[in-house]
Amino acid sequence: MITRISQRARALLCIASPAIACFAWPGIVQADATLDRIKARGTVVVGVVLDGTYGALDPVTRKPVGYNVELAESLASHLGVKFEAVEVTPPNRVQFLQQGKVDALIASMQYTKERDEILSYVPTPFEETGGSAMVHKGSGIHDWKDLRDKPVCVSQGSNYTKPLIEQYGAQVKAFNGMPEALLALRGGTCVASVHVTPGIQARLASTSGEWKDYESPMPTQLIPSPSVIWVRKGQTDTVAAFDNIVKDWHRTGFLIDEGNKWHMPPSQQLLEWHRQYAANNGN
Repeated sequence: MITRISQRARALLCIASPAIACFAWPGIVQADATLDRIKARGTVVVGVVLDGTYGALDPVTRKPVGYNVELAESLASHLGVKFEAVEVTPPNRVQFLQQGKVDALIASMQYTKERDEILSYVPTPFEETGGSAMVHKGSGIHDWKDLRDKPVCVSQGSNYTKPLIEQYGAQVKAFNGMPEALLALRGGTCVASVHVTPGIQARLASTSGEWKDYESPMPTQLIPSPSVIWVRKGQTDTVAAFDNIVKDWHRTGFLIDEGNKWHMPPSQQLLEWHRQYAANNGN
């Protein structure tokens, strides 16, 4: 069965981020099955990364907790269904989604053209996030250009790999996830480890003292990009339902509250989205 999306429907889904939303919609797409399955089973299954940045396992309950987990819980609440978290990692998250092991990903995945080619995404972003570098104090690294011809650690599948290589000439080494890449930094495998800014900031601000000899000196973030919810290609009904929920998050200030709760101060772009949606009553 083939469903054609009207021009009006496409326009409504391009409001929040027209630079990235409008070309994500081909004129003809496959009919959506994901939303029907979510409603039939009464549960939405969301893939989340539990590496200590946006989520983790509670040491007492052994249940997932954190920013992305609570976003997924709110998603389920808005849909009137239960929530099930499935832990994913940068190397397997796309595979889990494509194979139907999860219905959606809220898994530290910013928008990229490469991801857009194989997946669909909710056009209203829930944050804007760029990359930061952690380096040892006294390393002599102060700017992105200082990484040229030097080994730099990233997570597998990171959207920072391409600019690090093409713009700054770094020798990128990919690891299973952020914890493994940071461990490699401590071991001297790399001179810098590049990840989402909230993950770097949270570790440097930790009172444990684990990262007291490290810093994040870069004056700018690497390719700040929209953080979006990802679903399987062509799931337009699911995208539309999720998009309305994200707009409500912006309108109510939910995302700002969540960021502050989990020690991730909102970006200026998030604050602006809140002002826009609150003024327009979520539209």
